[in-house]
Amino acid sequence: MSTQNELVIDVWSDVVCPWCFIGRRRLQKAVSSLDPRVKVKINHRAFQLQPDISTVVKTSEHLAHKYRIDPAQVSAMQANVCSIADGEGLCYDLGDTYSGNTADAHRLLLWAESIGKGDELLEAMYSGYFEKQKSLFTRKDLIEIAKQVGIESDEVNALLDSDKYQDQVKADQALAAQLGANGVPFYVVNMKYGISGAQPQEAFNETLKAALAQVE
Repeated sequence: MSTQNELVIDVWSDVVCPWCFIGRRRLQKAVSSLDPRVKVKINHRAFQLQPDISTVVKTSEHLAHKYRIDPAQVSAMQANVCSIADGEGLCYDLGDTYSGNTADAHRLLLWAESIGKGDELLEAMYSGYFEKQKSLFTRKDLIEIAKQVGIESDEVNALLDSDKYQDQVKADQALAAQLGANGVPFYVVNMKYGISGAQPQEAFNETLKAALAQVE
């Protein structure tokens, strides 16, 4: 629930979605352009692009199969994304990335939010995966990335040994579907104003201003 001069932004994303990191930068720019007196709360919402995947495969092979295109077309597609990412100050390296199940990564992110480290961990995951070709699909991978933001390995192990946040991951995905989202990134401001996809910067700026005008 938002109050006067407050924006609550729910962001559905997957940590292996290249457009989500790009959209994150655009949202950050839009937020930074607001009056500093405006309070902004951003909630991570889990969304798995491949919720049923049980193996780890090369992303280039996954894309070729998904879109029924050849390797040259995959390379061109990835080069285009890298070029757009570069415009946001990101240095993507997609040539040797892998795709896999991100349920545990989302569970870790949701738990990290509860201790005030969610945003920092999400940044580390995005940067590690897209800019440093780090994997996010095994316990070892998640422990390594969590250590970068000051989360101890025993805390990660305790979470992953439990079933905590499994229901929330599923609930977030279901809510996205109810709101009409079948892909990410997807943003909802004050549960009223939506942005689907990594839209141009102007779309983020205008949406936040429109939402703020309704609460002032």
